[in-house]
Parts: sequence; structure tokens; C-alpha cells
Amino acid sequence: MWFEAVASSLSHYLVGLAVGAGAGIALGLVGGMSRTFEAATAWVVRLLRPIPGLAWVPFAIIWFGVEPSAAVFIIAIGVFWIVFFATQGAVRGVDRDLIEVAQAFGFRSAPARLTKILLPAATPGILVGLRTALGQAWMAVVAAEIFGVPGVGQRMMQASSLLSTDIVVVYMLTMAGLYGLFDSAFVALQGWLLRWRA
Repeated sequence: MWFEAVASSLSHYLVGLAVGAGAGIALGLVGGMSRTFEAATAWVVRLLRPIPGLAWVPFAIIWFGVEPSAAVFIIAIGVFWIVFFATQGAVRGVDRDLIEVAQAFGFRSAPARLTKILLPAATPGILVGLRTALGQAWMAVVAAEIFGVPGVGQRMMQASSLLSTDIVVVYMLTMAGLYGLFDSAFVALQGWLLRWRA
């Protein structure tokens, strides 16, 4: 039962993290590069950003049913905003002098500026957001699984209802251990990607 629960939660975690982080990076890059896009979507951000992940649970059940896709949706929502704002802020924080120099050397199109200047310069900030998202996604796993989707969150809720605190502690330690492994691996990847700064 332990292995099955962990395997289910890992699948929800990884897919939700990938979906939320991917969408956050993509829209964050667009928002960081385009003031027009930011202005046009500002009201959406103000409307949706304050809504906690748990508030989306009823909608997830209605839209997806009690299925893994519902858990993935909740996790992706929890991750998206962190990565979106980190990416947008990192792109906005790129030194304007770098952009002017790039334009002087012929990198005038948006794709050229993105790939040659903005993305490399913003990568450290984006990675900080992604590292934060790794932890947020694990917290979202429990919220995503409490309504019946198989996984660690469901097992913890079942054990809590039976006052089996020892089982709850085992799953808490499992999540902490898995997060530690993912975080250590990410730090190693981050160091490799940013080795040019050393």
C-alpha cells in the first residue's frame, strides 16, 4: 500500500509540476517581454492569484471527476503562480544595457532577444522560482488528494480519521524525504546550468 500510494503521488506531483511550471515559464516570458500583454492580463492576475489551491477542489471534481487529472490540475495551479511571477520578474530584471547591445549587434526580433539575451540572463531567477515550486507542489499534493484521488494525501486522511498517527508520521517523513531528494537533485542541476557564473 505504501509503494502504491507513493507511486501515485509521484505521478501526480511530476505531471502537475511540469504542467504548472511549463505554463508559468511560458506566460511569464511573454509577460516579461510585453507590457501590452501584462496590461491586458493584469485584471485576470488580480482576480485569480489570491484564490487558494483548496478553493479549486470543487471545480476540479466537476471538471475532471475524482481522477488523477483532477489532482494534477490542483498541483499545477499551486505551482503556476510561483513560476509565473518569478519568470516575469527575472525577465524584467534583465539589464537594459544588454538588450541595447544585442540590438546593436542585430538581435532585433523578439525570438532572437529571447534566446540570446533574455532567457540566459533570466535563468537564475527562473530557477529560484522553480526550486520554490518543488516544495509548493508537494504541499499541493495533499490538498489535491484529500477528496479521494489515490495517493499519499488520501492515505494520510484515512489514517487521520482512524487516529493512526504513526501512519501519518510515516507518510509525512516519506514526503519530506522525497522532497529532499528532488531538491538536492535540482540544486545539482542548477549548479550545472549556472556553471558559467563560477
